[in-house]
Amino acid sequence: MRPIGPCNVPVSENDIASLPALVLGGAVLNTQYNDDPTQVPIDEMLRYAFSHGITAIDTSPYYGPSELIYGNALDALKQEFPRETYFICTKVGRVRLDEFDYSKEHVRFSVLRSCQRLRTSYLDLVYLHDIEFVPLQNTLEALRELRALKAEGIIKNFGLSGYPVDYLKYVTKKCVLEPEIGPLDAVLSYCNLNLQNTLLEDHYDSWKSDSQLKVINNGSILSMSLLRAQETKTFHPCSQELRQLASKAAEYTRDNSVDLADLATRYAIAKWLDKGSTVLGVSTLQELQEALKNYWLVQDNGGCLDANDTKLVKHIQGAIFGDHMNETWNSGIRHDDM
Repeated sequence: MRPIGPCNVPVSENDIASLPALVLGGAVLNTQYNDDPTQVPIDEMLRYAFSHGITAIDTSPYYGPSELIYGNALDALKQEFPRETYFICTKVGRVRLDEFDYSKEHVRFSVLRSCQRLRTSYLDLVYLHDIEFVPLQNTLEALRELRALKAEGIIKNFGLSGYPVDYLKYVTKKCVLEPEIGPLDAVLSYCNLNLQNTLLEDHYDSWKSDSQLKVINNGSILSMSLLRAQETKTFHPCSQELRQLASKAAEYTRDNSVDLADLATRYAIAKWLDKGSTVLGVSTLQELQEALKNYWLVQDNGGCLDANDTKLVKHIQGAIFGDHMNETWNSGIRHDDM
């Protein structure tokens, strides 16, 4: 398989806009997705990813042992892939399912702990994790501390992540006017650019411009397991109706000799090429190879889906999801300050 970009060469640690088109995600290194995350062949997957131009990882302390697993693997591969040849993206602020700590003390503690776990002296990008769950003033306090950590060189870029696009947009625009924060470097949106939800694409141009962002990245392109042939994970917060429609979409693609996850991957990649990075949630080397294969199927077709994929997508979005296209679910607290 061809690499998607340069391999084993120094990356610009200050230019987060040069992140590769595909990023290896770390949420799967958690018991939500794998009963024993230590059994995920991460050394083998990292070697393959880095050798094929997927020179960035995305993780979080919230993802169970993910940072520790990545750190051990990166240390094992350090002779083959020196630190300066890849990006490390992680997060801060979300501790457990219903526990958040956005205090400046915890932000600094968490960043330094992530450096230790990931065997590095600096982090290329740190997101404030799932900002919709905390009051705005807490978010601003945490972002000020991330800005300070950036000034000290401990992190090179900072931003935020979350689900509700409207609220993320509101906060990033507000930061531009906050002297102690300023324009953020990056945003990670999840579940908002996939076969069932295109809100991120709808907002992209104005959001990036108005908030002066360097990059907007797209995660959870299978919508946290919704868009695949297997059963949707029990933790998924979507409606029962949407679960049922996703199952119908899987049946429809199977009847047409196409895997729903593959189609969803190609769709998300095609929509986000040249806009930002697409974060891959893969648990095996084979899944990583399939994702890269899907990337090249899109690239070799001029960055577009082929005629058969286009036909399948049109039917799934129009005839199956229908009125449930762009249906979202509640996430976080009510923000009356918007």
